[in-house]
Amino acid sequence: MVVQQHWLRRGACAAAAVMGVSGTAGCSGGGDAVADARAVTDPLLSVRRAADVLAEAGTAKARTAMETAAGGTRVTIRGEGGYDFRRAMGRLRVVLPSDPAGSSGRQPITELLAPGALYMKDRGAGVPADKWVRVDTTVLTDGNLVTGGATDPAAAAELLRGARSATFVGHVELAGVQVAHYRGVTDIGHAARAASAHARGALTAAAKGFDQDAVAFDAYLDSEGRLRKVRHQFSFANQGRTVAVASTTLLYEFGVPVVVRLPDRRDIFTGRVRM
Repeated sequence: MVVQQHWLRRGACAAAAVMGVSGTAGCSGGGDAVADARAVTDPLLSVRRAADVLAEAGTAKARTAMETAAGGTRVTIRGEGGYDFRRAMGRLRVVLPSDPAGSSGRQPITELLAPGALYMKDRGAGVPADKWVRVDTTVLTDGNLVTGGATDPAAAAELLRGARSATFVGHVELAGVQVAHYRGVTDIGHAARAASAHARGALTAAAKGFDQDAVAFDAYLDSEGRLRKVRHQFSFANQGRTVAVASTTLLYEFGVPVVVRLPDRRDIFTGRVRM
């Protein structure tokens, strides 16, 4: 878009980003010893099933963090909102980092996530305050894994379908909930082929756009197999520079109501977005 390339050109690296969220998940824990034992004995299956389990869970609150590093500049973008995994739709309030001059007066961007599309309001750069910018995520070179400053929570889980290795690290406590920590490597191309229909287009674009398909991850699943936290580490080239991106998604309060209404066509900005 635009957002990614613009931020990177200014050294803000915002085209990626990781939100090194502090782990404050909230929600109920479980004590299913059978499920827990299965997760330990078959880490790969547990990780690959994460997206299906989230769809069964329905909805959750979400926090995201994206951290980019390039040319000695490190930038973090944070987001917070809710996500409906059955509809693959969500709403996030994304807070941009200070600009290079240190100004923090940049207004947060409201993002609506939907299958194949990203909608942004308060985008700035010549876009009227009452208008939305719509981006087709199936044509983005990163499939919106980093462009919007927050990885779509469903895409973050769908990426795990392509896991080619996974190791059980141990049990840890995440905001009062016991979770199983897994570490491994997933393959974007394989994830795209195995993805649910709503995520396939964007992940296929990402598989074509990234120089490397391999993505390292750390995933944290509760005793019901629900993904509570996942951190992906991407690397891609931008204008001759290698940009390292760490993207973290934190999920909590499963079952909370999440309402996402996409803007009417008349409310979408069709003019030129300034870089």
